[in-house]
Amino acid sequence: MKTLRPWLFAVWIVAMGCQSGQVLPRARQDDEGAVYVYLQPLAPEAERLRLSVDGVAALHRDGAEVPLTVVLPDVKGAEARRQRLLAVGYLPAGEYTGFVLRISRATLSGEAGASAMVVPEAPTRVESNFVVRRGEGAVYALALKYAQAVEAGFRFTPAFSVYTPERPAIGLMGFVANSRSNDITVFEKRTFQVFDVIATGRRPSGLALDQRARRLYVALAADDTVDVIDVLAGKPIDRVRLTPGDQPIAVAVIPDGSTVLAVNRGSNTVSVIDAATRFETSKIAVGSGPRSITFDRLGRRAFVFNAVSNSVSVIDVLARTLVKTVQVDPGPVQGSINRRGDRLYVAHELASYVTALDTGTLSVVRRFPIRSPMEAIKVDPATDFVFLAGPREFTVGLYDALSFVPVDFVETGAGIVNLATDSEYNTLYAVGHATNRVLVHDRIRKRRVAELDVGDEPVWLSVMGEN
Repeated sequence: MKTLRPWLFAVWIVAMGCQSGQVLPRARQDDEGAVYVYLQPLAPEAERLRLSVDGVAALHRDGAEVPLTVVLPDVKGAEARRQRLLAVGYLPAGEYTGFVLRISRATLSGEAGASAMVVPEAPTRVESNFVVRRGEGAVYALALKYAQAVEAGFRFTPAFSVYTPERPAIGLMGFVANSRSNDITVFEKRTFQVFDVIATGRRPSGLALDQRARRLYVALAADDTVDVIDVLAGKPIDRVRLTPGDQPIAVAVIPDGSTVLAVNRGSNTVSVIDAATRFETSKIAVGSGPRSITFDRLGRRAFVFNAVSNSVSVIDVLARTLVKTVQVDPGPVQGSINRRGDRLYVAHELASYVTALDTGTLSVVRRFPIRSPMEAIKVDPATDFVFLAGPREFTVGLYDALSFVPVDFVETGAGIVNLATDSEYNTLYAVGHATNRVLVHDRIRKRRVAELDVGDEPVWLSVMGEN
């Protein structure tokens, strides 16, 4: 192998020192792009197979290997029946000729237990010409050819192919904001497979879809900006600059798509953005520590949840004015409106209550005690039952909206910070930032149907067709 150039050697040092913990342990440099390598679902006959992956590297056109961070060092066939994130990293912009895999061990289970297989000592090279572009992200799919890889049950020959996944129809797309890795995972909601990654500015914290205009708005808390992404192209097309120190943490689009509202945690304001000109036209002062925003059914009023001042700010969207501030229990962070549109249910991160507001009188009508503080809330649009979850909970609870008695629980195994529902496929999406996964559940059968490996610290999810 050729000697690494100085700039490649620096990347290698960082990557080798960060093989555990968070997915991407350093910031992306200006001359780099993000590369995600996903192992495609293994064939059913590969269930008995187990591999130890010691390294994955991108092969630069000059012959130098640039290591990626291995996310899945232990590949178990029984657990790889779904798409899995194998390796990820930031690569210097330029041309590459493929990937290099180092597999140190392979076993095949049988009636007598696991038997070690003979593996090649030399690393495996998978040919695939690709270009890394600065400031952009890309996904590459790695597929194991099982019939060629397992020879006579005792020899493992790494037989892989790599390709760029096809983009599905726009109506099948879903988006996950990853706050620490500074990117958006894009997946197909029918197959639950990732096909793209969009690099963003720093700390993407909230998403909002304009489904008619095919635009995705991204709140970038650390850059004091809102990115505008063309969903069809999968690329940013503009950036709305706010006041330094605003720290936008959430964003929403009114139903007709003409106006975008950005919730600014740093300045305790809401920015009103003209979607056509992409300029901020005004600011509305709200309570302290705003965290998220939602609209009423007609999009005439917006509700902002202020975690520090323990209040909900009500905004008249057309008049661009604050209508009322409603005091609630400590730590309101998210809210969701029922089918009739007359009740707004508020989740609190510091109080074991759900607050119900009358959207007509703008007053608190009920306080429902629950078992612990919650952070994520979503009304099921088909049944009016309420989904509740929290970062310290290991389930998503389903509650009756009249009594808030739990009627069912869905196991998640990890804390959840955001929920989303899709009416087309009757699915519930649960985002857990501690595990870098998105869990997908069938809302009717109350069972898990998929898991997605995403970027570092996912915090928000939006899908086409979202309720």
